[in-house]
Amino acid sequence: QVQLQESGPGLVKPSQTLSLTCTVSGGSITTNYYYWSWIRQPPGKGLEWMGAIAYSGSTYYSPSLKSRTSISRDTSKNQFTLQLSSVTPEDTAVYYCARSESHSTGWANYDEYDYWGQGTQVTVSS
Repeated sequence: QVQLQESGPGLVKPSQTLSLTCTVSGGSITTNYYYWSWIRQPPGKGLEWMGAIAYSGSTYYSPSLKSRTSISRDTSKNQFTLQLSSVTPEDTAVYYCARSESHSTGWANYDEYDYWGQGTQVTVSS
């Protein structure tokens, strides 16, 4: 059974960088052909795919967030990390990490994600 767990600060000040880590257990993040994504849900809004890192280490980003987003991984710890720079209150959301086996139908087809973390609330406020 694969499990994902998000961790990181729950409160970030405007203009700072948000950093979250997803720790994966029950499976390796380097296993063919899985993709490991960050997805968020602002209050009262739908899910928004932010970016992903593949089993190979390749990264993919939402065009709307690409300039502020970086996803990396530590294979020795079986973790992958999200960094979102220059945050504003509009970045307040529940942040999820999730796994998918493909992205052939688009990253925002959330039916394709088979395992999710429980989500972590991040609030951007001074």
